[in-house]
Amino acid sequence: MADLNGLRVAIIANDGFEEAELTEPKKALEQAGAKVEVIAPHSGQIEGFHHDTPTTKIPVNRTLDQVDPDDYDAVQLPGGALNADSLRMNPKLRDFLRAFDSAGKPMAVICHAPWELISAEIAGGRTMTSYYTIQDDLKNAGATWVDQEVVVDRNLVTSRNPRDIPAFNREMITLFAKTPAASR
Repeated sequence: MADLNGLRVAIIANDGFEEAELTEPKKALEQAGAKVEVIAPHSGQIEGFHHDTPTTKIPVNRTLDQVDPDDYDAVQLPGGALNADSLRMNPKLRDFLRAFDSAGKPMAVICHAPWELISAEIAGGRTMTSYYTIQDDLKNAGATWVDQEVVVDRNLVTSRNPRDIPAFNREMITLFAKTPAASR
């Protein structure tokens, strides 16, 4: 497994995130040595779901109002329709993602979270995958959508759903390890 010691990763989520799409990547990142913080629009905790059933609450380390893209080397966006749909309209999130993409920093995005890239206007010209129900949204935003378990396009890794998490984690860690901040 790649060494991510010293890498600062923001996992940005809101209530309604798909539990496995936050907890499993977070665990993989921490096991590889990354310093991971959960960022949300509000402080306290955010509630995860397994499809449409509430499951667990995760503590929030910092709010979107408290963070700067320069504070992080990589970002992971879990899915969950409620989570992604609420976050996509948050101007602070859109600005954060635009800054990340402009700097070429790595991003790992799964399931419904590509909606957030669409709203940040950074999906166009990319080859991506996602949960199948948002493929039209990605195509309309100028992305090429493919039905694969994981897709890497420059500084972006995308995946379809929780079944793809092993491949998603593998490619996320491989991409994140290429950043100069890893193992500093």
